[in-house]
Amino acid sequence: MTDNPAASDFPSSPLNSRIVTARPHTARIWNYWLGGGDYYEVDREAGDEIRRLHPRIGEYARADRLFLGRAVRHLVAEAGIRQFLDIGTGLPTAENTHEVAQRLAPESRIVYVDNDPLVLVHARALLTSTPEGRTDHVDEDLRNVDSILEHAARTLDLSRPVALMLLGVVIFIEDDEDPYGIVRRLVDALPAGSHLALSHTITGPALPDVDAAVEWWNAHGTPRITQRTPAAVARFFDGLELLDPGVVSCSRWRPDFSVVCPSGEPAEVAMYCGVGGKR
Repeated sequence: MTDNPAASDFPSSPLNSRIVTARPHTARIWNYWLGGGDYYEVDREAGDEIRRLHPRIGEYARADRLFLGRAVRHLVAEAGIRQFLDIGTGLPTAENTHEVAQRLAPESRIVYVDNDPLVLVHARALLTSTPEGRTDHVDEDLRNVDSILEHAARTLDLSRPVALMLLGVVIFIEDDEDPYGIVRRLVDALPAGSHLALSHTITGPALPDVDAAVEWWNAHGTPRITQRTPAAVARFFDGLELLDPGVVSCSRWRPDFSVVCPSGEPAEVAMYCGVGGKR
């Protein structure tokens, strides 16, 4: 666990003044659940309380991360994508988007977008690129679509197919902020052949422990989380051609059965995902 990596490693960075340590933050708790070290005591305590309310939450974090790897590998190897716009990057861990993509296609270009100052400090320090490719990091909020696209165009050729990665980030857009419109504006700005990969926490009658954990989080942490039903998550793909198996639990999106669950289908998690292509 870090005491304050941003302040110690980048003492002159203006981002330091934006790092809030008094309240737990989702990116740092996610890092804690994934076994990282970039979190504060307040994040560990909050992470443990959420895990007490919903013991399987760590499985969701891992399932979402594994989905990222499988989705990126498909997009590079099968869809021929060489450009990625990854919004809501989160704290760097193993198998980040650029690492997966550039391992298969070293010329791949990736733009990471996040507005969490601690994420940005670590991204600039840790997310590098192959000589053939390129990575960039943008300090911006998902709601500011025009600014994101303007900055992304400095690294990506937006006239060629792009993979738009929105993993676990649309949950922070409340219903009255037009989440579907935000995603649609991003997709509409990309050419045919582009793809959307999205994951989202779900709610449902059979998930009272998940709902309790989210309720606790919204009372104590930042930013607030908005849950949606699987059907509501599927709406983000309206107008796109959904890849099989559709919108499903992250654990069940094209799993590697030999690794994940040799004896049968992986257990569901309350984090759903999908990948859709733009014609």
